[in-house]
Amino acid sequence: MKALRLTLESFRFAWQALKSNLLRTILSLLGVTVGIFAIIAVFTVVDSLEKNIRDSMNFVGDKVIYVDKWPWVFESNFPWWKFFNRPVPTVREYRQLQKQLGPNSQGIAIFANNQGNTLKAGSNSVSDAMLQGVSYDFRKISDVPVVTGRYFTPQETDGARGVAIIGADIAKNLFPNGSALGQQFKARGMRFVVIGVMEKAGKSVLGISGNDNNCIIPFGAFSKIFAMSQGSGGGVGATIGIKGRADDPGLLDLEYEIKGLMRNIRGLKPREDDSFALNRPEMLANAISGLFSILGVAGGVIGSFAMLVGGFGIANIMFVSVKERTNIIGIQKSLGAKNYFILFQFLFEAVFLCLLGGAAGILLVYLITLVPQDALPLFLSAGNITLGLTVSVVIGVLAGIIPAVLAANLDPVIAIRAK
Repeated sequence: MKALRLTLESFRFAWQALKSNLLRTILSLLGVTVGIFAIIAVFTVVDSLEKNIRDSMNFVGDKVIYVDKWPWVFESNFPWWKFFNRPVPTVREYRQLQKQLGPNSQGIAIFANNQGNTLKAGSNSVSDAMLQGVSYDFRKISDVPVVTGRYFTPQETDGARGVAIIGADIAKNLFPNGSALGQQFKARGMRFVVIGVMEKAGKSVLGISGNDNNCIIPFGAFSKIFAMSQGSGGGVGATIGIKGRADDPGLLDLEYEIKGLMRNIRGLKPREDDSFALNRPEMLANAISGLFSILGVAGGVIGSFAMLVGGFGIANIMFVSVKERTNIIGIQKSLGAKNYFILFQFLFEAVFLCLLGGAAGILLVYLITLVPQDALPLFLSAGNITLGLTVSVVIGVLAGIIPAVLAANLDPVIAIRAK
């Protein structure tokens, strides 16, 4: 009860002091407001940028290991020139993995991409489309958001039928006057029938348009159009994706199984290095996290300078406040006020002042996040709000502790005589 009364009285003293010097209070708040705004704004932009980049990479799938020729992330001093002669994954290897993989996997697919294709339907055409040849279980590896129509049947993928699932932009440009389902178009001289249209994704912050400009066809049909690489030579290279289980932490069991099977399939001796790379989406995610950690630290340092200026401003105001209220402090002490009451009173005033400035800075950041943006939608997380308020409290304590101690240690007789 005593602590609550002490807090309420300190709040009342602080509020009266701030109201009596409104202009000085506002000027003091500006330093803290700018500092908190700078820190939280930087962290908000970094968090929003990281989230948008991660969301734009959803096409690589979750809990998936990809068997490929090249690793996605190169280590330092990586001898990249040694990997030119590595063979790319082949259909034969895919079939063998499909037969030999145990219960650690939930699905396996082989797929290949080719960018820069022209699709034609009558007088309409689409340039720079991506043709993607996939096996039937591809939808277990990566998201295929069919909004109209259907996915492939096993007979269509196994028989290399001329059927396709197209992106929203392709459907709009090739068939602007009606539904794309059942319509025909040509790609590289081969005729395809549209059986599905994918949901429109829009462009991400990286400029990636998701599936909007993709045309997915059976892998066998893709192989008819393009010369597929059967080793380390020319042609379009394929990738094998294996979906892991949720109860396999880190997909370690699946990774060991794939590595052993691939080494056996390729006849590698125990002392020979792997002739393949096992890639995961986490590799890209970790690389991104490292980059944004650096950006976050840089933003924190920049904002800290602004907070330093604001902290000195608050400390200066508190020294002035102690000077102006020396007589009142003497009266309070003569009436029995303890040193800790005076200390808490001024310290609370400094913290309260910083919290007001910090809240104002957070409010400015929140207002900015409400502005509609297509390129980079911003969001203010609860963690950043908590960080801003916590930093405000810390700055208030640091800025107010010395003036508060000086006020608490004043001699009441000398303080009462002060003018």
